[in-house]
Amino acid sequence: MCEGPAVPSSPWPVRSGDLLLRDPVEADVEALLSFRNDPLVNHFMVRAHVDPDDLRRELVAVADSPTAFSCVVERDGAVVAIGFLDVVDGPGQPGVPDGTDGLIGYVVDPRYAGRGIATATARALLGAAFEGLGLRRVTAAANADNHASVAVLEKAGMRRERLSRQSLWHHELGWLDEVGYALLAEEWAARGR
Repeated sequence: MCEGPAVPSSPWPVRSGDLLLRDPVEADVEALLSFRNDPLVNHFMVRAHVDPDDLRRELVAVADSPTAFSCVVERDGAVVAIGFLDVVDGPGQPGVPDGTDGLIGYVVDPRYAGRGIATATARALLGAAFEGLGLRRVTAAANADNHASVAVLEKAGMRRERLSRQSLWHHELGWLDEVGYALLAEEWAARGR
């Protein structure tokens, strides 16, 4: 009987300064919901509301997923953010290798905004993708008007690759532009983190 590909082990826990990035557990749901469905947090989010039961199922499923490597970010024992790292297939013709690319994202509790948590989380996600999972390319996207998130991606060392005009629908603002960022493993290595 053939077995499927091995599930990569979690790249967590990782320390970044005074932050601990670790695997999520069901007990984190309430702390995450305390900010994840905040209207200020969701202003530029495509998924503007998360059902508590859906979040619980998604967090619990991370432990057994071969492609989802989300993490919870703690500072002094308090949950201050969540980071998302999904392994995906790169585009290409038939025969393209599986699971070579990653997508990252993050949501920070607004009570902790402006303290470098998002940038540290993005850098740790990149480190986990390249060093922990051996990926070749990582991408991230942001609403072009979300200047704080754009700054985070640039401070984390990603380079802007695209501007997609009027590609995202916003219920208050209409069609908005999206920017795409990327980084290759060799670029990450050359920067010395």
